[in-house]
Amino acid sequence: MKISVKSFTSPKGYVPLTFLIVLLFLPLFLPTYFLHVMITMLFFAFVGEAWNIIGGYAGQLSLGNAAFFGLGAYGAVLLTHYYNISPWIGGILIGGAAAIVLSLITGLACFRLSGPYFAISTLAIGEVMRLFFLNQRKITFGAEGVTVPYKGNSLLYLQFLSKAPYYYIALALMLLGMYITWKIEKSRLGHYLVAINQNQDAAEAVGVNSVRAKQIALSVSAFLTAIGGTFYAQYIYFIDPDFVFGLGLSIEFALIAIVGGVGTVMGPVIGSFLLRPAMEFTNAFLGATYMGVHLIVYGGLLIAVVMFKPEGLIGWMGGLYEWFLELLSGKEN
Repeated sequence: MKISVKSFTSPKGYVPLTFLIVLLFLPLFLPTYFLHVMITMLFFAFVGEAWNIIGGYAGQLSLGNAAFFGLGAYGAVLLTHYYNISPWIGGILIGGAAAIVLSLITGLACFRLSGPYFAISTLAIGEVMRLFFLNQRKITFGAEGVTVPYKGNSLLYLQFLSKAPYYYIALALMLLGMYITWKIEKSRLGHYLVAINQNQDAAEAVGVNSVRAKQIALSVSAFLTAIGGTFYAQYIYFIDPDFVFGLGLSIEFALIAIVGGVGTVMGPVIGSFLLRPAMEFTNAFLGATYMGVHLIVYGGLLIAVVMFKPEGLIGWMGGLYEWFLELLSGKEN
């Protein structure tokens, strides 16, 4: 990708650059709660990007990505708890490797299936992982969950006294997820995945190894999701099997990409920036009075998008963005 001065001084360059600069300076002005909301927005944009690689580009509706998320989370926490190993190693390297192994097993078992059968099989794998960690009480502490061992203000253990460092790590993760998705989209693998999504039989007829392409996509998605689990465990300081392996988490990963626009780099970002604030604010301000109202808001937004913009909000946002660029460049009548 060529980067020139012109690319940043043109409207198409300085609009996203301005947005990035705003994101960099936001922690200086936001109160703690709103900074937390921003962290969740950036983080779920990242895991939405991870899901989008297999669910959006390859068109495989995975409802078991929480299994990879949980392996990253438990790898980080348990190895720190028992052996004082940094989450960089325990979660990202070991947990990530475990997630890749599980993705290989998942692909071997499920990629011969299609449609709802694939979705159901991935859901079952996530549930098996949840029950396994729930019942291994002597190691995982079962339903009691496990608290992240406190190591003080330490980058080595991803623990900080303020939320600002978590914000910048979440921002870096989101940008990393966007970059990897963009690279895959422009690569031969990305073209293979789109072809498989459109018509797998036709893609195989011209020589595409669909199983291999989908397996690579799932492994990349699994590894990135495990990184997300590592970060989130260190951020919330507590995990349990029902949360990190739960079906609700897998569905949220998928919904963020679907609402924003599957098969696009910006789709999960748009979806996360809409859905996460809606959930956080309704849960914070109405949750004590009306339990579950955030789920109603979540479902309502999803229904509205599916009915009026089935390609995702990226379709509407794309038109608005082009209009804004024309306005800035003086082409608007």
